[in-house]
Amino acid sequence: MKIRSQYQLIALTSFVFILFYNFSFFKNVLEVYSFNGLNILYFSSIVLLLFSFIIFLFTLLSSRYTTKPILILSLMVSSFTAYFMDTYHVIIDTSMIRNTFQTNINESFDLFSFQLIFYVVLLGLIPSYFIYKSKIEYKPFKQEIFAKLKTIFLSLAIILIIIFSFSKFYTSFFREHKPLRFHVNPIFWMYSIGNYVNKTLNSGPIIVKSIGTDATIKFEHEEDPKEIDKSELIIMVVGEAARANRFSLNGYNKETNPLLKKEDVINFSNMYSCGTSTAQSVPCMFSIFNKDEYDYKKGISTENVVDVLKHTKNVNILWRDNNSDSKGVALRVDFEDFRTNKLNTKCDIECRDEGMLVGLEDYIKKHKGEDILIVLHQMGNHGPAYYKRYPKEFEKFTPVCKTNQLEDCTQEEVSNAYDNAILYTDYFLSEVIKFLKPYSKDYETAMLYMSDHGESLGENGLYLHGLPYFMAPDEQKHIGSIMWFGDSMKKDIDMKKVALLKENEFSQDNLFHTLLGLFEVDSSVYKKEMDILNDSKIHE
Repeated sequence: MKIRSQYQLIALTSFVFILFYNFSFFKNVLEVYSFNGLNILYFSSIVLLLFSFIIFLFTLLSSRYTTKPILILSLMVSSFTAYFMDTYHVIIDTSMIRNTFQTNINESFDLFSFQLIFYVVLLGLIPSYFIYKSKIEYKPFKQEIFAKLKTIFLSLAIILIIIFSFSKFYTSFFREHKPLRFHVNPIFWMYSIGNYVNKTLNSGPIIVKSIGTDATIKFEHEEDPKEIDKSELIIMVVGEAARANRFSLNGYNKETNPLLKKEDVINFSNMYSCGTSTAQSVPCMFSIFNKDEYDYKKGISTENVVDVLKHTKNVNILWRDNNSDSKGVALRVDFEDFRTNKLNTKCDIECRDEGMLVGLEDYIKKHKGEDILIVLHQMGNHGPAYYKRYPKEFEKFTPVCKTNQLEDCTQEEVSNAYDNAILYTDYFLSEVIKFLKPYSKDYETAMLYMSDHGESLGENGLYLHGLPYFMAPDEQKHIGSIMWFGDSMKKDIDMKKVALLKENEFSQDNLFHTLLGLFEVDSSVYKKEMDILNDSKIHE
């Protein structure tokens, strides 16, 4: 196929982008502006504005050697982004780009489907093939430069004319409806990648700032040598995509916590995450920064609470992971990967969370009489293949969605699969408690459970998680959180006072200081007002 110029090819490709890749964007626009009256004119202006802007962008990047590769790459990436935006209604922002790069192969397979192949073939491979085979008639260098400038100025003129002609509308559009731009394909994912590269790759060498180097353990009975302080043995379970309103402990009508309800647990019903993705929430929840202060660069360049505990030289720390990884939290402590049967002895179609408990007694024996923090990072309710997240015997709620194409299942099927995974987490946490109980004679034992973020299950057409925090629904932010204390630990904590706190609103911002408080750490970085348990302690 002969093309008169590369700018004609850019215009044709831009037209294809408008027609086939922006269903999610136009759908969201029409939800805000009904298609009648003046809104028809405004909608038409948005289409022309977007068309002109895509031409403007690709023309800026065009040359004899770059036009085809850039257009083909953009089409291929946009076929993937169109699929995920149209199917799961996610947004491809900087956080999602980071999630993508940190996702392992097994997690990627969970997202594979024939519909994805359809999108990639129809919107990626076929148009890319036509671009590859097209014969562009290139003119002499000066004529090419003139044509490029003409295209740039013409598209820019159209953009300015539209914006100024409907200035009142666009002032409202850009100020009041900022989230709409997150759906523009390919513009927004290009911006997100640029932002990711700028924040991640262009930040220079990472110099990790030490914090809490003054940390020491404050022994309760220092003044009375006859009294013996028991060491702490605490297991911190980091959950995955477990939203609070699917815990029967929080009043959910399905019995998803039959085992935990038999234990003396404190269920915090109003706990909120500091992000809507694992890549954001996990490092944030262990960091010294609160949600409003935290960002990726601060997270990777500042030590976290496990580092502060390590500075005491009294706390032994082990991180076991059955998820993607620790997201940088455990870089300076002992780390064990339980995603494969190399270490995990509880594997069927995938390795199970309960496998992380096997062999822990050996670690405890090795550090007998010393303070120990063990972090267990669950696979939990990682979507969209919820039906894979639990052994068959936990399939209590039926029928279940047996595919990663959640939109092909009924709401009941999606919910049942998700709830069965919560039921398995209930079993896993009860096993953690069962594991800790025999050690309660010799240690002050405790289990803390906190999910990294929540999950959308089709409410308002939304699935999974990862929306920008300010626009994410409560289902993606309101998380499950539970504490259990062994008999020795209960001597130091007024359980009646703790019980009074269970309905108070807390967030992952509190975890840093609560962990330091449980280990009785004295440090300048510890803020007792942020320690959930501070007012409930009997011994100071």
